[in-house]
Amino acid sequence: MRGDALRRLSREDGQMAVELAVILPAVIVVAVTIANIMTFLGYCAVFDRASLDAVIAHGVSPAGIQSDLSSVDAVESSIEEALGGSAAVSVEVSAAPVSSSSSFLVSLCPHLVRFTCTMRFVPWPRHLSIAGVVMDAPFEIVHTRSLVVDRYRPGVVM
Repeated sequence: MRGDALRRLSREDGQMAVELAVILPAVIVVAVTIANIMTFLGYCAVFDRASLDAVIAHGVSPAGIQSDLSSVDAVESSIEEALGGSAAVSVEVSAAPVSSSSSFLVSLCPHLVRFTCTMRFVPWPRHLSIAGVVMDAPFEIVHTRSLVVDRYRPGVVM
């Protein structure tokens, strides 16, 4: 009786360790994916609010030199400051005049400018090397926000 119990035990010894070794990599991948998604959503929430605030604060009636480039730089630096200067996020801002097919609309609002703010998020880990196998995250997630404003009349936001 005792020998039979020992044989049964020895056959089942280590089964949990094997199951753990098989399931653990999948659990780690799911945990890292969830962490990246939550980080991206947090950055998106800050970016959405900060980009609109920065365009309204710095894009409309810019201080100093009245050029598209100076206002774009001010908006971009304001957004980067709000995001905390993380290495996983890069910000690009562009400004372009809004053109319309109707000459009537253009004559009423000649200074409409569309500010397009783009955030690029690179998931973690970007480069991973385990036992000589190198893996790279070949993608980045892009989130864009745009706002049309009249550069020379504060309060005209479309």
